[in-house]
Amino acid sequence: MFRCRRMTPRYFSLRKTALSSHRTPNHCCGIRRDAASSNATADSIYLAPIRSFSRYLPRSSARVVPDVIPFIIKKQPLKFARSASWFSPRRFAGSQKNGDGSSSSSSESSSNGNQDDNGDGSNKDDPEVVIEDKAGTSPDPTQGVLTQILVPDVFPEVPLIPVHRNPVFPRFVKMLEISDKSLMDLLRVKCRLTQPYAGAFLKKDDNDEAEVVTKLDDVYQVGAFVQITEMHDMGHKMRMVILGHRRIQIMGIVEDPAHVEKSVKEKKDAVSTEVKSPEEVQDPAQNIVEQDSESERIDLENMVKQGEKPILMVRVENVLHQPFKITPEVKALSAEMIKTIKEIISLNPLYKEFLAQLIEGGKKVVDNPVHLSDFGAALTSAESNFLQEVLEETNIPRRLRLTLELLKKELAVCLLQQQLGKEVEEKVNKHQKKFLLQEQLKIIKRELGLEKDDKDAVGEKFRERIKDLVVPKHAMEVIEEELGKLSFLDTHSSEFNVTRNYLDWLTSVPWGMYSEENMDIKRAREVLDEDHYGLQDIKDRILEFIAVSQLNGSVQGKILCFTGPPGVGKTSIAKSIARALNRQYFRFSVGGMTDVAEIKGHRRTYIGAMPGKIIQCLKKTKTENPLILIDEVDKMGRGIQGDPASALLELLDPEQNSGFLDHYLDVPVDLSKVLFICTANVTDTIPGPLKDRMEIIHVSGYVEDEKKSIAKTYLIPQARNKTGIKVEQVELQDDALETLIKSYCRESGVRNLQKHIEKIFRKAALKIVQDKDDLIKIGPDMLKDYVGNPVFNSDRMYDETPPGVVMGLAWTSMGGSTLYIETSLSESLGADKDGAGSMSVTGQLGDVMKESTQIAYTFAKGFLANLDADQDFFRKAKIHLHVPEGATPKDGPSAGCTIISALLSLAMNKPVRQNIAMTGEVSLTGKILPVGGIKEKIIAARRAKVNCIILPEGNKKDFADLPDFVKEGLEVHFVPHYNDVYKFAFES
Repeated sequence: MFRCRRMTPRYFSLRKTALSSHRTPNHCCGIRRDAASSNATADSIYLAPIRSFSRYLPRSSARVVPDVIPFIIKKQPLKFARSASWFSPRRFAGSQKNGDGSSSSSSESSSNGNQDDNGDGSNKDDPEVVIEDKAGTSPDPTQGVLTQILVPDVFPEVPLIPVHRNPVFPRFVKMLEISDKSLMDLLRVKCRLTQPYAGAFLKKDDNDEAEVVTKLDDVYQVGAFVQITEMHDMGHKMRMVILGHRRIQIMGIVEDPAHVEKSVKEKKDAVSTEVKSPEEVQDPAQNIVEQDSESERIDLENMVKQGEKPILMVRVENVLHQPFKITPEVKALSAEMIKTIKEIISLNPLYKEFLAQLIEGGKKVVDNPVHLSDFGAALTSAESNFLQEVLEETNIPRRLRLTLELLKKELAVCLLQQQLGKEVEEKVNKHQKKFLLQEQLKIIKRELGLEKDDKDAVGEKFRERIKDLVVPKHAMEVIEEELGKLSFLDTHSSEFNVTRNYLDWLTSVPWGMYSEENMDIKRAREVLDEDHYGLQDIKDRILEFIAVSQLNGSVQGKILCFTGPPGVGKTSIAKSIARALNRQYFRFSVGGMTDVAEIKGHRRTYIGAMPGKIIQCLKKTKTENPLILIDEVDKMGRGIQGDPASALLELLDPEQNSGFLDHYLDVPVDLSKVLFICTANVTDTIPGPLKDRMEIIHVSGYVEDEKKSIAKTYLIPQARNKTGIKVEQVELQDDALETLIKSYCRESGVRNLQKHIEKIFRKAALKIVQDKDDLIKIGPDMLKDYVGNPVFNSDRMYDETPPGVVMGLAWTSMGGSTLYIETSLSESLGADKDGAGSMSVTGQLGDVMKESTQIAYTFAKGFLANLDADQDFFRKAKIHLHVPEGATPKDGPSAGCTIISALLSLAMNKPVRQNIAMTGEVSLTGKILPVGGIKEKIIAARRAKVNCIILPEGNKKDFADLPDFVKEGLEVHFVPHYNDVYKFAFES
């Protein structure tokens, strides 16, 4: 007699129907009732035709199946499933009550006695199958109590389940999670067909996370025949526990799941071929069987249709180990393995679960080398290829040796882990011990009065900081108030940190501390001349400041503003002034600044508040009379955080900065002794009130001779030091330096000249290292190899100016330049039939310059009429006036006399004097008004090799202030009216 493997809920329904009708169906055997109870007891035997159960037997079973299969219900009153949404064949254990109320054990064995894969005749450890529904609820054991599953010895076709990183060994479980729909559908079908078996094969690539393989090369050929012992189906994914039984090897691929279609066909035939009588047709139990069979057939057919991609099924055969004998080598290897396993478990508590399995297996695992080798390999965390090698090995002594090697490596890792753990633990204990002793020492010192707590220590630190300072009364009152407030606050409160930071800034201000100022004018002049060439106006103003301070006997602050083109030394001279005066130097730029808090600080109510730049300067310099350079004041912005230019009004006002109030400190600070120096390129963008508070000193650009002197005195020695070149290695000739200044570096400043000189010396250094040259002489012809082609050409557009063209002079923030005025007839003379004449202007002129052209046009017509009453040129001519370099915006009134001269030259068809340039604003009556930028314009005229210059009479004083080498060789005429300009331009 065979023990049945499954009973499904539909047969419980059939059983319930038969019992309720008090008769036995024709296709079922009778139910033997217990004499002591009317209930069907666990000793009842229920028989069913083999046709109804054939689908639950594996196709690979080679046993001779009898016509009927007995189901032994183990001493359990029959309970019937109320739902078929889940399927749970489960082995029932425990004691149950009999019908007479007595308790009996549930243990029972079959007369046949199923055998495991090792043939030891024991099957009490065989697993059970649990399939949970999608809601995740476990089935109730009372809803169907069935016998355990007998694992077949041969199962030729199994689904292929790829596993990652670690293979599955026999008698070991592994938890898997599957989300591939095709594989999930196949496993559901297999479990429904009572074939919860599969083949678990290790993937060769550990990084490949695919759950289905498309070719056998992706997995190793030897794996494990596994049984699905638990399954939790959540719809979109499936969690299962698999148990390895034996080794198997892949023999081939099953192209399509034909077993599903065949099972459907078998079940259909089993229902249709039953011999039905009229009594059987009316039997309700038979109707239930037919309905269930039909519904299951439809479900299976749907599964086949939905599987668009065939699941990879494989044909397998069992892998048997080679016969072996228990030799001394096998015994020694086994003993060494057991010893190593015990050492590993003693070192690593994570392996105690494996120890429990070892104890549960008892002598069976210890004495069985087959089991022991698998157990030892599964215990390690070796790489997958080494574990697979153990799994594939069929020679037991060699398998034991491989496993022992893995165990020894695992033991070495555990020893290293233990050593590292001890070192970390010792380090932690050392820190804990140190911390504990320090805390105890603090308590002891506090008890003895040798140390104060944190609040007292902080307060003492602040008092010690201001002990030697001359703190004003109003500031001292605030400090004392905050110190008293600090003593009542808890050290862990946020208010404590805010108060402590506020006191830290209050006591960091150098109250009453001043650096000793240098009053030696001679020493100051030496320092200024040592660092900078020229800049005589600035040097004289600083010497005057020292003289006044020396006479007064006290140091006062001052607000100066240096304006001029970039690169003329405005910022660097400020640092030299600080060194000459022996003052601390602090610089901050306000270019692009839009936040007032950068200057006056934040309110203390804000998180992360801090004082402004001025208070930070005092803290850093530790003196109340530093030199503060405020750079780029002409480039300040304005935003939603306020107007920084307005914030500077209080700071730069000598009458107000003696009580400067920072938003954070909220205590007046005396800045009257501070020397403020501001720098700007132009003064047009500086607000009027701010400009009124500063003494503006204009710094002009450098002429060629000045640039040459600066290059020889400062720039070339600096370039030598930076590149490490000695004087005798590189020689930059004078004519090369002149060419460099004229053709490459025409800017007013020397910053661009410095870059070119450094570039020349860098390339020379490379040549010295590569070519091993002793001396490199750089002449004008070699500059192209070092700095490229020349950037600038001659400023002169005309070697000889034709009628209607006059050279003017202009200046910008980058320096001075020549500016030609060109006039021409746009149409032939007399084309204007109205007789009024006209003039159009081009050259991207600004509004002021356009107005100047209209004034000049009006004055020229009157002036020409006075010269010759019969001259009607302007009444007939359509004139076009153009200013070259049309991409450059131009504006200003200083080209008035130049425009008049160009119009008169065109009208009289007579060129002006060659090598003459002029500048000056003209009024409607012809008066020549003074203009700015005289030095830059004179420099531009010298660069264009102009020897005659006409200037307004009001600029005579500006010309007188120029150095002699700038004025040398120039014919300059100062004119009050245009009549004088006409005389020098046309009649001379």
